[in-house]
Amino acid sequence: MAAAQGTVDGRKLRGQRRRAQIIEATLTIVRRDGATGVTHRTVAKEAGITTSLTLYYFATLDDLLVAALTSVTDAYTQRIRQLIDSEDDPVDGLAQLIAESAGPGRERALAERELSTLAARRPALRPVARRWRDNVAELARTRTDDPDAIEAFVALSDGLCTAILLDDHEADPGHIRAVLSKALPRTSQ
Repeated sequence: MAAAQGTVDGRKLRGQRRRAQIIEATLTIVRRDGATGVTHRTVAKEAGITTSLTLYYFATLDDLLVAALTSVTDAYTQRIRQLIDSEDDPVDGLAQLIAESAGPGRERALAERELSTLAARRPALRPVARRWRDNVAELARTRTDDPDAIEAFVALSDGLCTAILLDDHEADPGHIRAVLSKALPRTSQ
Protein backbone atom coordinates (compact mmCIF):
# COMPACT_ATOMS: atom_id res chain seq x y z
CA MET A 1 0.00 0.00 0.00
CA ALA A 2 2.81 2.44 0.86
CA ALA A 3 4.45 1.74 -2.50
CA ALA A 4 1.20 2.50 -4.29
CA GLN A 5 0.83 5.74 -2.30
CA GLY A 6 4.42 6.73 -3.23
CA THR A 7 3.63 6.11 -6.90
CA VAL A 8 0.54 8.29 -6.78
CA ASP A 9 2.42 11.06 -4.97
CA GLY A 10 5.24 10.81 -7.53
CA ARG A 11 2.80 11.16 -10.41
CA LYS A 12 1.10 14.08 -8.73
CA LEU A 13 4.46 15.77 -8.16
CA ARG A 14 5.48 15.22 -11.79
CA GLY A 15 2.14 16.67 -12.88
CA GLN A 16 2.68 19.76 -10.73
CA ARG A 17 6.16 20.19 -12.16
CA ARG A 18 4.85 19.82 -15.71
CA ARG A 19 2.11 22.43 -15.06
CA ALA A 20 4.71 24.81 -13.63
CA GLN A 21 6.95 24.21 -16.66
CA ILE A 22 4.08 25.02 -19.03
CA ILE A 23 3.13 28.14 -17.06
CA GLU A 24 6.72 29.37 -17.04
CA ALA A 25 6.97 28.79 -20.80
CA THR A 26 3.77 30.79 -21.23
CA LEU A 27 5.19 33.67 -19.19
CA THR A 28 8.39 33.57 -21.23
CA ILE A 29 6.37 33.95 -24.43
CA VAL A 30 4.28 36.76 -22.96
CA ARG A 31 7.43 38.64 -21.92
CA ARG A 32 9.12 38.09 -25.27
CA ASP A 33 6.25 38.24 -27.78
CA GLY A 34 3.26 39.55 -25.87
CA ALA A 35 0.08 37.68 -25.05
CA THR A 36 -0.83 37.42 -28.73
CA GLY A 37 2.15 35.10 -29.18
CA VAL A 38 0.70 32.51 -26.80
CA THR A 39 -0.73 29.41 -28.43
CA HIS A 40 -0.63 25.81 -27.30
CA ARG A 41 1.89 25.16 -30.05
CA THR A 42 4.25 28.04 -29.13
CA VAL A 43 4.08 27.14 -25.44
CA ALA A 44 4.82 23.48 -26.19
CA LYS A 45 7.81 24.47 -28.31
CA GLU A 46 9.12 26.83 -25.61
CA ALA A 47 8.69 24.14 -22.94
CA GLY A 48 10.22 21.43 -25.12
CA ILE A 49 7.13 19.21 -24.91
CA THR A 50 4.36 18.09 -27.22
CA THR A 51 1.33 20.26 -27.93
CA SER A 52 -0.91 17.45 -26.67
CA LEU A 53 0.69 17.78 -23.21
CA THR A 54 -0.18 21.47 -23.02
CA LEU A 55 -3.74 20.58 -24.00
CA TYR A 56 -3.83 17.84 -21.37
CA TYR A 57 -3.02 20.30 -18.60
CA PHE A 58 -4.79 23.35 -20.07
CA ALA A 59 -7.72 22.47 -22.32
CA THR A 60 -8.24 26.01 -23.61
CA LEU A 61 -6.06 29.00 -24.28
CA ASP A 62 -7.99 30.91 -21.60
CA ASP A 63 -7.14 28.16 -19.08
CA LEU A 64 -3.48 28.59 -19.94
CA LEU A 65 -3.56 32.40 -19.73
CA VAL A 66 -5.50 32.32 -16.44
CA ALA A 67 -2.91 29.94 -14.96
CA ALA A 68 -0.05 32.19 -16.10
CA LEU A 69 -1.67 35.33 -14.70
CA THR A 70 -2.57 33.49 -11.48
CA SER A 71 1.06 32.50 -10.94
CA VAL A 72 2.12 36.14 -11.12
CA THR A 73 -0.76 37.57 -9.09
CA ASP A 74 -0.37 34.92 -6.40
CA ALA A 75 3.19 36.12 -5.83
CA TYR A 76 2.00 39.73 -5.59
CA THR A 77 -0.87 38.73 -3.32
CA GLN A 78 1.54 37.01 -0.95
CA ARG A 79 3.84 40.05 -0.88
CA ILE A 80 0.99 42.50 -0.26
CA ARG A 81 -0.50 40.25 2.42
CA GLN A 82 2.89 40.30 4.19
CA LEU A 83 2.95 44.10 3.97
CA ILE A 84 -0.53 44.37 5.48
CA ASP A 85 0.31 41.97 8.31
CA SER A 86 3.68 43.60 9.04
CA GLU A 87 4.37 46.11 11.78
CA ASP A 88 6.13 48.26 9.16
CA ASP A 89 4.41 50.91 7.05
CA PRO A 90 2.62 49.02 4.26
CA VAL A 91 2.78 52.03 1.92
CA ASP A 92 6.57 52.00 2.17
CA GLY A 93 6.54 48.28 1.33
CA LEU A 94 4.22 48.85 -1.63
CA ALA A 95 6.55 51.59 -2.90
CA GLN A 96 9.42 49.08 -2.76
CA LEU A 97 7.34 46.47 -4.59
CA ILE A 98 6.34 48.93 -7.31
CA ALA A 99 9.96 50.11 -7.69
CA GLU A 100 11.06 46.51 -8.29
CA SER A 101 9.18 46.73 -11.61
CA ALA A 102 12.11 48.78 -12.90
CA GLY A 103 14.68 46.24 -11.78
CA PRO A 104 14.64 42.59 -10.78
CA GLY A 105 10.85 42.25 -11.00
CA ARG A 106 10.51 43.88 -14.42
CA GLU A 107 9.93 40.74 -16.46
CA ARG A 108 7.18 39.40 -14.20
CA ALA A 109 5.60 42.86 -13.87
CA LEU A 110 5.60 43.19 -17.64
CA ALA A 111 3.90 39.81 -18.06
CA GLU A 112 1.34 40.68 -15.37
CA ARG A 113 0.55 44.03 -17.01
CA GLU A 114 0.22 42.45 -20.44
CA LEU A 115 -2.11 39.72 -19.20
CA SER A 116 -4.13 42.12 -17.03
CA THR A 117 -4.66 44.38 -20.03
CA LEU A 118 -5.75 41.37 -22.06
CA ALA A 119 -8.46 40.80 -19.43
CA ALA A 120 -10.37 43.72 -20.93
CA ARG A 121 -10.96 41.51 -23.98
CA ARG A 122 -10.98 38.08 -22.31
CA PRO A 123 -13.52 37.85 -19.48
CA ALA A 124 -11.98 34.63 -18.13
CA LEU A 125 -8.92 36.63 -17.04
CA ARG A 126 -10.82 39.39 -15.22
CA PRO A 127 -11.23 37.82 -11.75
CA VAL A 128 -7.52 37.07 -11.55
CA ALA A 129 -6.56 40.45 -13.00
CA ARG A 130 -8.60 42.18 -10.28
CA ARG A 131 -6.57 40.55 -7.50
CA TRP A 132 -3.80 43.17 -7.66
CA ARG A 133 -6.35 45.97 -7.38
CA ASP A 134 -8.24 44.22 -4.58
CA ASN A 135 -5.05 43.67 -2.59
CA VAL A 136 -3.87 47.25 -3.05
CA ALA A 137 -7.32 48.43 -1.89
CA GLU A 138 -7.00 46.24 1.20
CA LEU A 139 -3.59 47.75 1.89
CA ALA A 140 -5.09 51.25 1.52
CA ARG A 141 -7.72 50.38 4.10
CA THR A 142 -4.95 50.15 6.70
CA ARG A 143 -4.72 53.95 6.36
CA THR A 144 -8.25 55.12 5.57
CA ASP A 145 -11.83 54.03 5.21
CA ASP A 146 -12.65 56.72 2.61
CA PRO A 147 -13.77 54.81 -0.52
CA ASP A 148 -12.77 57.66 -2.85
CA ALA A 149 -9.26 57.83 -1.38
CA ILE A 150 -8.94 54.05 -1.67
CA GLU A 151 -10.04 54.12 -5.31
CA ALA A 152 -7.60 56.94 -6.08
CA PHE A 153 -4.78 55.04 -4.33
CA VAL A 154 -5.46 51.90 -6.39
CA ALA A 155 -5.57 53.90 -9.63
CA LEU A 156 -2.35 55.71 -8.69
CA SER A 157 -0.62 52.41 -7.91
CA ASP A 158 -1.67 51.03 -11.30
CA GLY A 159 -0.48 54.17 -13.05
CA LEU A 160 2.88 54.15 -11.28
CA CYS A 161 3.41 50.51 -12.27
CA THR A 162 2.66 51.32 -15.89
CA ALA A 163 4.88 54.43 -15.91
CA ILE A 164 7.78 52.46 -14.45
CA LEU A 165 7.47 49.82 -17.15
CA LEU A 166 7.60 52.56 -19.80
CA ASP A 167 10.67 54.28 -18.33
CA ASP A 168 14.23 53.21 -19.03
CA HIS A 169 15.75 54.01 -15.65
CA GLU A 170 15.73 52.87 -12.05
CA ALA A 171 12.66 53.73 -10.00
CA ASP A 172 13.08 55.69 -6.79
CA PRO A 173 11.13 53.97 -3.99
CA GLY A 174 11.32 57.15 -1.89
CA HIS A 175 9.64 59.17 -4.63
CA ILE A 176 7.01 56.48 -5.16
CA ARG A 177 6.32 56.41 -1.44
CA ALA A 178 5.96 60.21 -1.33
CA VAL A 179 3.48 60.17 -4.20
CA LEU A 180 1.50 57.28 -2.70
CA SER A 181 1.45 58.92 0.74
CA LYS A 182 0.03 62.17 -0.64
CA ALA A 183 -2.80 60.21 -2.22
CA LEU A 184 -3.54 58.34 0.97
CA PRO A 185 -3.47 60.52 4.08
CA ARG A 186 -3.78 58.86 7.45
CA THR A 187 -7.22 59.05 9.02
CA SER A 188 -8.35 57.69 12.33
CA GLN A 189 -10.15 54.36 12.22
